[in-house]
Amino acid sequence: MPSITVENLNLHYGSFHALKNVSSYFKERTITALIGPSGCGKSTLLRCLNRMNDLIDGVRIDGRVLIGDKDIYSPGTNLIQLRKEAGMVFQRPNPFPLSILENVLFGLKIHGQMPAQKRGQFERAEKALTAVGLWEALKEKLLQSALDLTLEQQQRLCIARIVALESSIVLMDEPCSALDPMATEKIESLMLQLKEKYTIVIVTHNMQQAARISDETGFMLLGELLEFGITGQIFTKPRDERTNDYITGRYG
Repeated sequence: MPSITVENLNLHYGSFHALKNVSSYFKERTITALIGPSGCGKSTLLRCLNRMNDLIDGVRIDGRVLIGDKDIYSPGTNLIQLRKEAGMVFQRPNPFPLSILENVLFGLKIHGQMPAQKRGQFERAEKALTAVGLWEALKEKLLQSALDLTLEQQQRLCIARIVALESSIVLMDEPCSALDPMATEKIESLMLQLKEKYTIVIVTHNMQQAARISDETGFMLLGELLEFGITGQIFTKPRDERTNDYITGRYG
């Protein structure tokens, strides 16, 4: 699984300087949490890791982001392949208005990787749904609408789409914000299982969540990555006073 290296990354929305000389290293098979107050640049940085910010008018980016040894901002980068390798999970589950089976296989169809035989399709779906803990519950319901699932099941299904594509990186933008505490616990447990095979970067406002599941944590403020390190150190002995102020609830 590849690691991700960010070097001197700057991003402007028009005249607004949203990311300021951000440099970091996201280790393979590790959960890295990005924390900080609203508007600090967490989600903007996350979307730089698979170039989703390219879709926004007026965005200007300089610096480097390497997945493995490949600079994803170099000319000629295949964005379709990039977003296949680095899949995104959003705040609210976004299943398509299709069957559960069609949702799992959707990415394979788009990328021209759909097995020709029905048996092969079902095997890929079974593997992906098993990986996210849904197979036993849904194996008799594959032709039912994905919109009938609970929010937690829908979020697992969205992760299954990434698993089916055999992505190597999972980017998560507040993946539990729409879920209740019990569903959140299940998704967190799933993330801990997935990190055995995937490089995971998660944006979260929930500091308890970051402390529970992440191996490393980065604290962002006003577009800067102020502090980055082992989660236990960030939460117990932060080096920057502003990190301590945020973690202890003095602002944010």
